[in-house]
Amino acid sequence: MAENLKGCSVCCKSSWNQLQDLCRLAKLSCPALGISKRNFYDFEVEYLCDYKKIREQEYYLVKWRGYPESESTWEPRQNLKCVRILKQFHKDLERELLRRHHRSKPPRHLDPSLANYLVQKAKQRRALRRWEQELNAKRNHLGRITVENEVDLDGPPRAFVYINEYRVGEGITLNQVAVGCECQDCLWAPVGGCCPGASLHKFAYNDQGQVRLRAGLPIYECNSRCSCGYDCPNRVVQKGIRYDLCIFRTDDGRGWGVRTLEKIRKNSFVMEYVGEIITSEEAERRGQIYDRQGATYLFDLDYVEDVYTVDAAYYGNISHFVNHSCDPNLQVYNVFIDNLDERLPRIAFFATRTIRAGEELTFDYNMQASGHPVASNQSPT
Repeated sequence: MAENLKGCSVCCKSSWNQLQDLCRLAKLSCPALGISKRNFYDFEVEYLCDYKKIREQEYYLVKWRGYPESESTWEPRQNLKCVRILKQFHKDLERELLRRHHRSKPPRHLDPSLANYLVQKAKQRRALRRWEQELNAKRNHLGRITVENEVDLDGPPRAFVYINEYRVGEGITLNQVAVGCECQDCLWAPVGGCCPGASLHKFAYNDQGQVRLRAGLPIYECNSRCSCGYDCPNRVVQKGIRYDLCIFRTDDGRGWGVRTLEKIRKNSFVMEYVGEIITSEEAERRGQIYDRQGATYLFDLDYVEDVYTVDAAYYGNISHFVNHSCDPNLQVYNVFIDNLDERLPRIAFFATRTIRAGEELTFDYNMQASGHPVASNQSPT
C-alpha cells in the first residue's frame, strides 16, 4: 500500500503563517517552517487596537497574530517594528479625527468609539486584502486587481463569484467554430479577408490593437482553428484585461466603482462584460426580483434579436463594479471569436478617449452595442 503512495501529496488547509503560529504556541522547533528556540517568542502584529500617550511616550494596544483579542497587550512604540501597520493606523486615525472633530492631531487617549472604529477598519482591510488575493488567484488575465475602501466600513460583496468567461445557463449551447483563417499575416496579407472577411465584415484593429470600427459594427477575431499564432493582431479581446485596475468604494453613494491604475489609449480594449448567459424569459423573471432589491446586472444581447441576456449579479468579472455615466469613457462592442452565433456575442468595452491613470471607468447603462436602449438598468453594488 505504501508503495502506491510514493510521490503523492496532500494540500494543507492551514497557511504557512498559521503553521508557524501553531509551532510557537506548542514550543515546537520546525526547521522547514523556520521556527527554532531562538524565535519562539518572535510574535507578529496582526493589527493595532488602541493608542495612548503617557509622558510623551506612545503606547499601542497590539492584537497578536494567532492569539485572541483578550490577549492583546499594550506595547511602547519602540518595541514595534511593523512600520506599515503603524503608518496605516495613524492614517486611519487622522482621517477619522478630521471627519469627527475637524482636527488631525491625536489626543492622549482615544475614546472607546474611536478605538472600536479603528479595530473595525483594521479588520476590514484584512478582509479586503484576502478578497483581493482571491480575485487575483482566479483571474486569467495579465492586468492585476487591487481593492480599496477609504470611505466606509463595507467589506467584500457577500454573494459574488469572479469568473473570466461566460457561464452558460441551462438550455443554452455555445457552438464552437468549425473553421479558421489560413493567413500568414492577418493584418497586412489577409486571405479572403481573414475571419472578418469570411463573415462579410471589416478588419477591426490597427497595428496597435486599437479598434477602428464605428460603434455598432461587430468585431470578428481569429479563433482556435486559425493558422495564425498568439501574437496575431486580430487577437485582442481574447487576450483579456491588460491594464491594472482598482475596485474602489465611491465617496458619493454609488457603491463600488472601478478606476484604472494605468493610462489607457483611445480605442484600446479595456475589459469584457461577463456573467451567466440566460434566456430572455429567465431574465424577465430575475429582473422582477432584482427590481424589488433595487439592483440588477442584466445586459441584453440584442445584436440581432433579444433572445439571451447576460446576468452578472452573482457570476461576473471586474465589469460587475463599473458604474454608469451619461458621458462614459467606455464603448460597447459585440465580439465573435470561437462562437459565431450572432445571438450570443461577447461584450467588450473599448476606451472612447484617452483615460488617465486614476480615472474612474464608466459606461452608459442605457445603451447596448446595437444602439438600442436597455429595458432595465444596472445599479451599483
